[in-house]
Amino acid sequence: MSELLDLEKVSEDKNPIIQQMLENEHEQVVFCQDKASGLKAIIAIHNTSLGPALGGTRMWMYQNELEALNDVLRLSRGMTFKASISGLNLGGGKAVIIGDSYTQKTEALFRRFGKFVDSLNGKYITAEDVGVSPKEMEFVQMETKHVTGLPESLGGSGDPSPVTAYGVYMGMKAAAKHQWGSDSLSGKRVLVQGVGHVGQTLVDYLAKENASIILCDINEDRLIEMAKKYGAEVVTTEELFDTAMDIYAPCALGATLNDESIAKLKAKVVAGAANNQLANEEVHGKQLQGRGIVYAPDFLINAGGLINVYREVAGISREKAMELTENIYATTTDIFRSAEQHGITTHKAAMKIAKSRIQAIANLKTTL
Repeated sequence: MSELLDLEKVSEDKNPIIQQMLENEHEQVVFCQDKASGLKAIIAIHNTSLGPALGGTRMWMYQNELEALNDVLRLSRGMTFKASISGLNLGGGKAVIIGDSYTQKTEALFRRFGKFVDSLNGKYITAEDVGVSPKEMEFVQMETKHVTGLPESLGGSGDPSPVTAYGVYMGMKAAAKHQWGSDSLSGKRVLVQGVGHVGQTLVDYLAKENASIILCDINEDRLIEMAKKYGAEVVTTEELFDTAMDIYAPCALGATLNDESIAKLKAKVVAGAANNQLANEEVHGKQLQGRGIVYAPDFLINAGGLINVYREVAGISREKAMELTENIYATTTDIFRSAEQHGITTHKAAMKIAKSRIQAIANLKTTL
């Protein structure tokens, strides 16, 4: 038997879990493991003031459990503000499964995960995310009703990626209008980093507008295929921030905007699908602003996928979901206007609006 942790030797300020929950105001973190199926997962619930926490499940080969914890805490927090600023009656949550999505996905693993989701009695609703497909959500549904993003054949909303891409496209056009006076992307050099499901659909929108497309991805086979299909330029990860571009669209993992990359970035607009693009929200939002780079807040413009799965929770039509996603253009424009009016970053302006709605509804519920 392994030796138990001596709690008397661990002070609160040295406990990374409790400390991060306190700093980011998380309500609950659930650690899940099942030896038989090989499941190792973490579910994080950030805030449920507006409704049940909805957020996808990501399967990723994290280097260690602490890296997985950091990711799920950041992602779940982002979901809270994404739902709020989109006007949805949802809270923020997220789940991560530690493992290789290419070799370790099994029915048993996802059904066991579904049991953990079900144990939360609807406080957390899951969906697919990076490394997870609607097929795995079918396995999860066998054990819980608290799941969205199911295939349309099962009455679900299907793959949310196309709707996510449409919202990013709307936000990008709004940012272009703010920076250059026109929302046309024709002739603009747009670098799309990450050409997964969302990135590929975004590239299709860009191609139809005759944008000049640059692609960057760690999957060389996909890059070659996409470059051939769209006549796109290809750059390596090492060349990315030395490349001349008008718009940078990060559509892979987060935190690509940091001290080093912002100093070299050639773009005048940042608008992409990746979550948590700013390595430090306060510092790097100001750095982008200082360089005259228009930043479309990620949790606002990538909300299309959440809006899509919200259909299954709220019972709204696909047409209504697309209408809400198209409205990202107007909301992004309002954020830019508010940021200029108050002399703050666009990220801070978006957060201010999202937090204001959460607080107003929380106060309303306490007075009922």
